[in-house]
Parts: sequence; C-alpha cells; structure tokens
Amino acid sequence: MRFIFKTRYEQDIQIAKHGGYVFWYGALLLVMLAAPWIFPEYWLAQVTFVLIYAVVGLGLMLLSGFTGQFSLGHAAFLGVGAYTQAALTGAGVPFPLAMLAAAGLSAAVGVIVGLPALRLKGIYLGIATLAFGFIVEEVFARWESVTGGSAGKHVKSPELFGWTIDSGESFYYLCLLVAVLATLAILNLLRSPTGRAFVAIRDSEISAQSMGIHLARFKTLSFAVSAALAGVGGALYAHKLKFISPDQFGVLQSIDLILMIVIGGLGSVHGAFLGAIFLITMPQAIALAKDHLPDAIALAPGLQGVVYGTVLIAFVLFEPLGLYGRWLKFRTWFQIFPFYRRGMFKRQKSFQKSERLK
Repeated sequence: MRFIFKTRYEQDIQIAKHGGYVFWYGALLLVMLAAPWIFPEYWLAQVTFVLIYAVVGLGLMLLSGFTGQFSLGHAAFLGVGAYTQAALTGAGVPFPLAMLAAAGLSAAVGVIVGLPALRLKGIYLGIATLAFGFIVEEVFARWESVTGGSAGKHVKSPELFGWTIDSGESFYYLCLLVAVLATLAILNLLRSPTGRAFVAIRDSEISAQSMGIHLARFKTLSFAVSAALAGVGGALYAHKLKFISPDQFGVLQSIDLILMIVIGGLGSVHGAFLGAIFLITMPQAIALAKDHLPDAIALAPGLQGVVYGTVLIAFVLFEPLGLYGRWLKFRTWFQIFPFYRRGMFKRQKSFQKSERLK
C-alpha cells in the first residue's frame, strides 16, 4: 500500500498525487490516442458516445456528487446546447464560437433554474427540475422556426479552421480533446476554494454557512457550471447524431444521466467515466443476452427498464459508492492482503447532528 509523506502544501493540491498516477493515466491516454487503429468503426463510435456522456456526467457529478443538488431535468441543458449548436452552425457560425455560445446559453438557463430552486432541497428540488425539463421539451416541440419542432433538425458536420470534421476518427479526437479539457477543468475547480465550498455545502449547509460560504451564490454557480458542461456535451451529441428531435431530451434521458453518475460512483470524477461506460455498454449486453433468454422475456417491451431498475436498486443497497467504490475496495484488498477487514469501507453518515432535526 502506498504512503505519501507530504512536506509542501503544493503536494496536497497537485493533480497527480504520485508517479503512479502519471504512468497509468499516461498509458491510458496513449491507448485512447491509438483507439482508431485498435477498435473497429462501430466500437470507436461507442467510445465517442462514452466521451460525450462523460462530459455531461462531469457536470452532473459536480452538481449532485460534489454540491449535493438533485436534478431530474438535466437533459434539458443537453438539449439547449444541442439546439444552439445546430442553429448557429446552420447559420454559418464557426464551430468553436458555436460551442462557446451553446455552453454560455446553457449556463444562463442553469442560472435561471438555479435561482428559484435555492429554497428547495432533496426530492422537492428534483420535482422542480423535472418540471423544468418538461417545459423545455415542450418549447423544443413548439418553437418550430428554430428547432424544427417534432420533425427534428439536421445538424451540419463541424468545421474547425477550414477543416471539415466529417469522419468518425477525426470527430473521436475532437471529443477526446474536449473530454480531457473538461476533466482537467473539473479537477482544478475541485481543488480551488470554490470547489471546496461546493463540497462543504454538500456535507452540511449549516456548517458551510457558519464558515462564511454564501449558499445562494455557490449553489447557483454549481448549476451554471454543470449546465455549461451539459451544453458542451449537447453540442457534441448533436454533431455525432447529425439529427436531433425533442423526444431525445425528455425525462428518460434525464433518468439515464442520473443512473449514470449513481452507478459510476457519486462524488468521484472517475465515476462519470465509469457510469458513461455502463450507460453505453449495458444496451449492447442486453441485446446479446436476449439470444439466450426465452421469447416471453426477450421480446418483453420493458426488459431494458427492468434491468436498469434492478441494477440501480442493487447498487444503492449493496454498493452505494458505485463502480468506482467497488474498484477502490478491490484495489485495497490486494494492497493490504491479508489484513483487509470487511468493515473497512463501512458507510458513514456525512450529515451533522444539527441537521437530523430538520
């Protein structure tokens, strides 16, 4: 088991804690760069979707996993970014400017949602964001002059500095670049005073407020940053599908995003990527399993929903830390074997006694 003796404050805030981080993540980056030569075209497209969903998951992880705010309408921010990107690129706006506008408009919508929701918590906040998601989906369907209504809208291939990104390999590298930059941005944000304020609000709003943290300001900022990342993911999502319609950004998409971060592991950056991998590979696994199931089960229309619900319940009951938590236990078991204790990762309550009376 690795022990780090810290002698400087810079060691406590640096992104790479030790040389092992640099080696393994460097190796992962090399594999990702070589992915177009390793994976066939179909699986490269699936990896591209994993990167897109991971960008959106990073934003939702910041909101729910690190700030403790519950959102059931996050697909609305994804849709705002997608339709903004489609409208601006269709009007001839350069791709980078269109993506910045998609992120900015999504962040502005996030502020609009975050301000009225400041006095809501828990399930009530989820109901409010769910209502917002229904409103935005209806706007997408009714505003036909911009969104194309229920008929949908075609999206042009992105153009970057005069180069049209129309192949799967080039668009994969674009998504990889955006995912790496988004990850570095979130990691730097979390180790800053703003990120520490987010975590303090998640752990105890009363304690955070007593330390001088402005709850309204940081909650609204968390909504804005989360919505901006969802807007960036929506812009990439629109270019990848090349066609978008309002039903792609409904409540089912929002539930998929919540499922992604819960199963991946709330409160961890790794969880956003692990959850995205689960969200993309699970339909493929269900499709393969149908060949070995009886027709009465394989042809049932709600099979995927039943599987998703069962997996979510199983993780909530038996592995609340998600896939990343399971990996930490697996790694620790090998590091300290044979001294591993079953109760080492026993779940602890993070709230204060003063909040139990609320």
